[in-house]
Amino acid sequence: MSDAAGPLWQLIEPYVAAEGIELDDLEVVGGDKASIVRVVIDADAPIDVDRIARVSRGVSRLLDEADPFPGAYTLEVSSPGLERKLRTPRHYAKSIGREVKVKTRTEIDGQRVHRGVLRAVSGDGFTISADDGDLTIGFGDVASAQTIFVWEKAAKPGSAKH
Repeated sequence: MSDAAGPLWQLIEPYVAAEGIELDDLEVVGGDKASIVRVVIDADAPIDVDRIARVSRGVSRLLDEADPFPGAYTLEVSSPGLERKLRTPRHYAKSIGREVKVKTRTEIDGQRVHRGVLRAVSGDGFTISADDGDLTIGFGDVASAQTIFVWEKAAKPGSAKH
């Protein structure tokens, strides 16, 4: 979360919670003249486009009333999607059992890019299982991380053995 996002989180989170959904992530990028506010919402049930549009209108009203930016801003509201950025320990915990790709700031076991299934999350890091075994990585060592959507190949029609 960027520095500018902290106060915005306090403004937006109660509204989103009242809508019965979770404020999953908030990012403010850009300069004083044209900021981009990225709001990611999540819920137990799938979030459809109508719900995203409704939340977008509500968040836009909040931002217009609070006027937190000296210039113009663009608001982007979305759900995490199939491949999501992992930026907080909560994101990692929600992704246990999924395949992830992690880029580290420095080499760990001779590599900076690690891919495997996220198996566990602790207070200071997480463990992934890869082909060559388990690897524990500290949150502070992560340059970037995201889940990977794995396309399962369906059997070709007529190829089933009887």
